[in-house]
Order: sequence, then structure tokens, then C-alpha cells
Amino acid sequence: MTGSKANDRVGAVETRGIEPVPESERHGRAGQMFWTWFAANISILGLPLGATLVAFRGLNVWQSVLVAVVGAFGSFALVGALSLAGKKGGAPALTLSRSVFGQRGNAGPTLISWLSRVGWETISTTTAAYALLALLDTAFGVGRNTVLTIVCLLVFIGCTLLISGLGHATIMWINKWATVVFGLLNLVVMGFLVATVDWAKVLDTPAGPVSAVIAGIGFIASGTGIGWANAGADYARYLPRTVPGRRLITASAFGAGIPLVLLISLGSLLSAGDTSLATASDPVAAINAMLPSWMAIPYLVAAFGGLLMSNHLSTYSAGLTMITLGLRVPRAAAVTLDVVLMFAGGIYFMLIADDFYGPFSTFLTLLAVPVSAWIGVIAVDSLRGRAYDPEALMDTNRTSRYWYSGGFRLPAVAGWAAAIVAGLLFTKASTSDTDVWFAGPLSGTWPGVNGLGWAVSMAVGAAVYALLGRRPGGSGGDDAALSPALQEVRR
Repeated sequence: MTGSKANDRVGAVETRGIEPVPESERHGRAGQMFWTWFAANISILGLPLGATLVAFRGLNVWQSVLVAVVGAFGSFALVGALSLAGKKGGAPALTLSRSVFGQRGNAGPTLISWLSRVGWETISTTTAAYALLALLDTAFGVGRNTVLTIVCLLVFIGCTLLISGLGHATIMWINKWATVVFGLLNLVVMGFLVATVDWAKVLDTPAGPVSAVIAGIGFIASGTGIGWANAGADYARYLPRTVPGRRLITASAFGAGIPLVLLISLGSLLSAGDTSLATASDPVAAINAMLPSWMAIPYLVAAFGGLLMSNHLSTYSAGLTMITLGLRVPRAAAVTLDVVLMFAGGIYFMLIADDFYGPFSTFLTLLAVPVSAWIGVIAVDSLRGRAYDPEALMDTNRTSRYWYSGGFRLPAVAGWAAAIVAGLLFTKASTSDTDVWFAGPLSGTWPGVNGLGWAVSMAVGAAVYALLGRRPGGSGGDDAALSPALQEVRR
């Protein structure tokens, strides 16, 4: 599969798969990442995150704003930092990961990343279908039924396929204009929601303990940037190597941080007077109930559009991840297969399963641990100044420079495995107090109770790999010192 600069244009199907983009075909500026991550986080469904901080973690509004700023800006600064590998190596994140874990060793992290990506896509798809069903009911009085449910799923999936299937250039263009359109629409909706705030209760809410603030930052980081950290390079791979790393990190942090801080802060304001948003099983309906009836249509349009902006990015990355796993099809075909699976999941959860959000969110909570372990290993490797060999990345045979020992780079694989074990020790996954799927032996400690198993996993992965992963000498800069990597970040 080959690509060219001509194919990376708006409206054309991107033919490049996971093969690295040569310097002669690179284009764009760091500002593209601002629009990318703004679009990914523009959904009005960021409100329940803020509501949870007040209702379940005992923070007041000012603490919630602080938590939102640190958690959202900080986690997406990490996304931007990991995106530097994309512009450096010109390939998707999980493809570049082959150089760290080995051609075979990379299969585990790649499979976990794909499962996580498809999981979040299914949640977005079903939520958007519910929003579209509510929109049809409100605007035309058409009640929900099986056929209409399937149609709504197909409409959302069709929109996702159209954008993701066309590829990188179309995604970059749509992100910019969708941010403007849906951003303004969301601001209007948010303005009406502010009018429902009980300011007396907001001002009377006592401050929570410092420990709750720390746990809240971890909660926001895990629910926002950490989920995208293994996809950042997918969108930065067309950028020229000369793009300053500092600008890329700043654009990512501010692109996501601005909408997230606004939404999370508003969610905390709303929950200070009424905790129903934090406890709602259907957040779309809960937010709709807070608005005047005539605002239902613009709100539901904003909810649908925001979910679409996030979903087409996730689907694009999932297609690249499937190819990295070994699926030998063009990129657009991989995206198509991904949306078919997404449709099947939507059918099951909307028409067959008794409960959707609880079990599936629990499953994704468990997947966050191995994803975070991967981030820890990759972060250390990136700081060491990894240089990427394009031919070796695409050579999955024993002849590959990244074959290492039987296809595995043992320090990275060992660090990843140790981090998963450590993270699970502190993890509890349950749908309720009586329906516990998994509980690690240390899940009752402070990190476990506050849902920081993923943070433990990331820290252990980084520490173990830092100790074991001293890179052997060789050509291509694989044993580069730490300082050049830090210089890249500061540029």
C-alpha cells in the first residue's frame, strides 16, 4: 500500500496505511492538533465528569475547576508529548511501538489498544443513537422502535465511516470547521444550563480534602487524555519533523483543555445544586431534562455532533491498529470492518442486552490498566531519544532490526507485564457494590479506592523499563542520550 501527498487531501480517500510518511510528503502545522483535540472533546457529555467530582468525590466548585485544569491540560500535554514520536517516525503510535516491544512483543499492547478503542466507539455509537432517537421523538413525535433504532445506528455509523474512511486530510478539515459550528452550539446550550444553577448551594458547598483533589485529578486524567495517549501519533505523523515539539504539546493541551475545563466546570456547578446528573444512567436524557423544551433540538444536535467528532477519530485509529495487528487490507477497508463490529455492538446493547453502560464501562476500566502500562514504557523510551528505522518497522520477519529475541524485546515486555500486575493489584471493577467483576488484593487501599490503579500501572511500567531497558548500541541513534529528546520537547 502506497501513499502520496496528493492522496492526503480533503475529499480523497487516503491510501496510505501504517507505512511511515517520508519527509517529502509531510505537511501541516502544529496548530492542527489544537483543532483535532478540541473536536474530540467538544461533546456536551463532558458535563457528567464534573458532576461526579461534586456528587461522589466531595469537592466544591473551585476545587473541581482546579482539578479540571490540571487533569485535562496535564493529560493532553502527555498526549502531545507522545505525539512527537509520530512526527519523528511518520507512523501510527502502535506501529512505532514495534521498535520498543519487538515485532511479536508488540502484539499484546496493540490488541489491548484496539479492544479499548472499539469499546469506546461502541459507547459513543449507542449514546449518539439514543440522542438521535430523542431528537426524532422531540421534532416529529416518532416513538422508538426496533427499526428506527437500527436506522439511527446506521446513520451515525454512516457518518463515522464517511469521515474516517476518507482519512487524514478530511478529518483535519472537518475537525476545524466542526469545532466552530458545534462549539458555538454547545456554548448556547451551556448558557441555558448555567441559568439552572442553584448559586446559593454552589457557594455553600464545603471544600473536600486534599486527598480527594488528588484523586479527582487522576479521575479526570484517566477519563480524558489517558484514553487518547495511544493514538496521538496517528494524527501527527504527517507533520514535518521541523515542527517544534513544544508547539505540538501546547496545541494538544490547549485544544482539549479549553472545552474540557468549560464542560467539567459547568457539570460541577450543575451537580452542586442537583446530583441527578451524576447518578443518571442516560446522561443525554438527564441533561435534556434540565433545558427548556424548545432547547431540546439544538441540544440533541450538539450532542450528536460532538459524539461524531470523537468517534471518527477513534475509528480512524482503530483501523490503523487493526493493520498493525496483521490485517492485510487497505486502510479504508480496515475502517469499514471496524464500523461493522461497532454496528453489531450497538445492536446487541440497544436491542438485546438488559444493561449496557455498567458492564461495558467496567470492562473498559480493566483495559485502562494495560493501556497505561504501555504509556509508561513508551514515555521512557521516547525520552531516551528513540530513532525509527522505516524499513524495520514494516519488516515483520526475522530479518527485521526490531525482531530482537524471538520477536520480543524483553525489557519492554517485562516492564509492561509487571506494570499490568501492579495496576490490577489496586484495581476494582464493578457495576455496583454487590456486582463486583474484579477486585485486586490492594483495591481497598487509598489508590485503589480512588481508582488510581491505572496510575500505578503507568508508574511501574516506566520504572521497570527504565531499569531494564538500556538500549544496546547500534546505528540509527537507538542509544541516543536523554538530552536530545528533552531538547526536542523544548523547541
